[in-house]
Amino acid sequence: MIRRTVSRSAVPTRVGLALAATALCVAACGTGGSEPAPADSTTTVPSATATTATTSTTAASATATVTSDQAETLCRDLEAQLSDWRTQGPTLGRGGLNILVQTWAAQYGLNAAVVQNRAIVDDATEETCGDVRSQAIDLLEIPDLATGLVGL
Repeated sequence: MIRRTVSRSAVPTRVGLALAATALCVAACGTGGSEPAPADSTTTVPSATATTATTSTTAASATATVTSDQAETLCRDLEAQLSDWRTQGPTLGRGGLNILVQTWAAQYGLNAAVVQNRAIVDDATEETCGDVRSQAIDLLEIPDLATGLVGL
């Protein structure tokens, strides 16, 4: 069994990124309730300037695309986890997929884009590393990567 070692300085960074990604997800998804607030709501925004900034941020993240460098990084990260997922099995592996994607998205400021469109992960990996994506899907026993992203 090959064991990957992580330096002590990398662990807090990864944990911090994962926690930040989770916090962003919770903030973006809300705290629950039966009806989400409308995206274009101006009742809670005190000025027209703030409304414009909020609307443009939402529109920008909805149309966000993954660059080839970002997709390659995601592919490398996925490929590095395949042997662990073979050993751990699909249940633990799916948790690892969530952490991996949250960390990757936080690194590139793509949290909102992933929350709004989980399929962006499949699109990026399908084009860049279809074989790694297929192996991950098989090992995690999911129909696609987006399905494995719980809570995003």
